[in-house]
Amino acid sequence: MGHQQTVTNWIIEVVSRSPGCLLEDLILACPSLTWNEVFIEIDRLSRNGTLLLERKGPGIYILHLSDKCFKRSDLNPCLHLH
Repeated sequence: MGHQQTVTNWIIEVVSRSPGCLLEDLILACPSLTWNEVFIEIDRLSRNGTLLLERKGPGIYILHLSDKCFKRSDLNPCLHLH
């Protein structure tokens, strides 16, 4: 499994378990990844429509998986999107 795929799967797993989680909480839930790795992957996933990034206030962002994610896989949302 490639590094990007691992980062993607980790992020999707965390967000699917905690919809509406804060960006900071996601970063803390991925201790083996750097802040930059998480941020770059969130950017990619939000641009391709897999992840929704919502601004709640100055510097406060929450994350949700998009409907596109759930339509692709019945068992593990988005784990096969790359």
